[in-house]
Amino acid sequence: MEEQIIRTEYADVMQKSYIDYAMSVIVARALPDVRDGLKPVQRRTLYDMYELGIKYDKPYRKCARIVGDTMGKYHPHGDSSIYEALVVMAQEFKKGMPLVDGHGNFGSIEGDGAAAMRYTEARLQKVTQEVFLRDLDQDVVDFVPNFDATGKEPEVLPVRLPNLLVNGSEGIAVGMVTSIPPHNLGEVLDAVKAAIKNREITTKELMKYVQGPDFPTGGIIINKDELEEIYEKGTGKIRLRGKVEVEKGKGGKQKIVITEIPYTMMGANIGKFLNDVANLIETKKAPEIIDISNQSSKEGIRIVLELKKDADAQNIINLLYKKTRLEDTFGVNMLAVCDGKPETLGLKEIIEHHVEFQFELANRKYQNLLKKELEKKEIQEGLIKAYDVIDLIIEILRGSKNQKQVKDCLVNGTTEGITFRKKSSQKEASSLRFTERQADAILEMRLYKLSGLEIEALEKEYEKTLKNIETYEDILNNYSSMARVIIKDIDSLKKEYAKPRKTVVENAEEAVYEEKKMEEMEVVFLMDRFGYARVIDRTVYERNKEAADKENRYVIFCKNTDKICIFTDAGKEHLLKVQDLPFGRFRDKGTPIDNVCNYNSSEEEILYIEALETIRQSCLLFATRHGMMKLMDGTEFEASKRMVAATKIGENDRLMLVAIVGMEDHVVLQSKDGYFLRFALSEIPIQKKAALGVRGMKMAEKDELEAIYFLRQNENEEPEDQVVMSREKEVHLQKIKISKRDSKGTRPR
Repeated sequence: MEEQIIRTEYADVMQKSYIDYAMSVIVARALPDVRDGLKPVQRRTLYDMYELGIKYDKPYRKCARIVGDTMGKYHPHGDSSIYEALVVMAQEFKKGMPLVDGHGNFGSIEGDGAAAMRYTEARLQKVTQEVFLRDLDQDVVDFVPNFDATGKEPEVLPVRLPNLLVNGSEGIAVGMVTSIPPHNLGEVLDAVKAAIKNREITTKELMKYVQGPDFPTGGIIINKDELEEIYEKGTGKIRLRGKVEVEKGKGGKQKIVITEIPYTMMGANIGKFLNDVANLIETKKAPEIIDISNQSSKEGIRIVLELKKDADAQNIINLLYKKTRLEDTFGVNMLAVCDGKPETLGLKEIIEHHVEFQFELANRKYQNLLKKELEKKEIQEGLIKAYDVIDLIIEILRGSKNQKQVKDCLVNGTTEGITFRKKSSQKEASSLRFTERQADAILEMRLYKLSGLEIEALEKEYEKTLKNIETYEDILNNYSSMARVIIKDIDSLKKEYAKPRKTVVENAEEAVYEEKKMEEMEVVFLMDRFGYARVIDRTVYERNKEAADKENRYVIFCKNTDKICIFTDAGKEHLLKVQDLPFGRFRDKGTPIDNVCNYNSSEEEILYIEALETIRQSCLLFATRHGMMKLMDGTEFEASKRMVAATKIGENDRLMLVAIVGMEDHVVLQSKDGYFLRFALSEIPIQKKAALGVRGMKMAEKDELEAIYFLRQNENEEPEDQVVMSREKEVHLQKIKISKRDSKGTRPR
């Protein structure tokens, strides 16, 4: 065979390959089908359990057995994805209606993982068996070849309720994500009934039945008025709050008890919530809380916060809503696979797809039932007819040589080769015209069926068959009849499986926290050479002054209501509130500065730290390695953000100095090549943040500033001489000639 070389653009090949991969992930892995609300891995796992006979009234089977069988037959994508799907379908706190009955450790609401699959066991829930898998033997859905074409699997399960809404779904595909909240089964079924009765129903009318999502963890939805728009578009944000109660404790103290949490707070976020509350206490934002305890158990969530006597409990609750995940948002994006492609659906569209699917299932089911009844009718008519000519049939049987002759006579009236006792019998036999199916039934009939009682029962059964045929034809030919059957099924499902709503839906006011005015006090900010910062009382500092000055890189006097400004060589200003820093004893370690502001020690270096109150009343000098300098008024650095640009710097340049200066000072610039330039600070203009500044010193191309010195000019006193080393020589800064800015300077001999 000759080799064929196909010439094409590499970009086109990559584009096609990536699109094929993306669509495979979207349709075959990450997104649920709108008809049964299941992802492929969930569908295959449930079908495999059905095939293995692991029913709700049968013993549990090891999850490892289920996972292995599913992976080998239907889902060759690794055991972890199958087991994770199995675990989630068994977790009551994640699913509105669990589909798997788990036995063993299947994880907890606090984020504990399930035990390994070799330890846990599972079986189908009753609802799964009766509502998701019941009619699989009725040929109501198509079966497709599995991944290696050695078997078949259902394209979709014949689910009789809108599982996409009841259990919701979460999944990340390529370039898209689905996030559908769970809903109350009873409400959704009522909405489906309404949609069947009124095919022009609107989203607003459907919401008379579906109040909103119903999360397994309960909680409170607080933006009821926004739900209609969310359900109309299929996207939006639902605001959730935990359920909080105030209980009386001993000694007149109160307790804030959290009994339900937002759905988004499940898992590790419960631990994070407790840490956030502890942090509020540490930073003195919630000093009224004296103890936190997580008393949650299998019975439910119970997180208790004990308060000081006379504390304002409602104000603390509002603080928790504002500063923790006790109030959170659930992002809704109702994306599902419709007709083989992903589509964002509103509430109405999802219910319409479900109704259409139910009519399709019912149509196929009753077509098959009608077909079976028609076959049964044909056989019954043949047997009744045979009873009337039973003597002739017996004579044919006696006179024939084999079964083929008998069947040929019964179907076509062929009498050749058959011996008859009477010629009239032969003539009568030649007029027989049974169908093939009737002839087979007659030949397989046992003699006891010839008794009078059996014939009577057959006639009654025949009447029943005729009624069934009439019923099935009516269902298939009339929309109202089929709708009546589906609604009857919905009513039975609601009666057996519906549960009361857990999540409250209301319009709540914005949580307003009245922050108590902090008592102002003098404190000292300490930061060691490792970047750990803390705040101590001024009197504590005075007692440990020598050790504090020796062990810390920065010691700044400020107030607890102040902010600390951190200037870095990247030209950034980081602001942090003093009250956000741990306040305590002198020997406390403190917290890394990176944790309380946006400073990144791997990308920038701290040049200067000072209290905002001090900076506000000062003038700051900024200088870069390339010799650009400017003065800035301290009021420029008041900001509400945690990080702002302190100044503009040129390309490939870095800030080398930030300092508070007095306008009567002189400045001495020293370059790496050993040049010194002295001039008055008044020559540097006061500019804004967006300015690059002016050149302080002319330097050679590869030269840059190495150091900057300040000479304090005091007319009443002789200025103190400063001596620095340059090229192994002493340089007396006071003796350097005063020049103008933007000159080359001198190199001392």
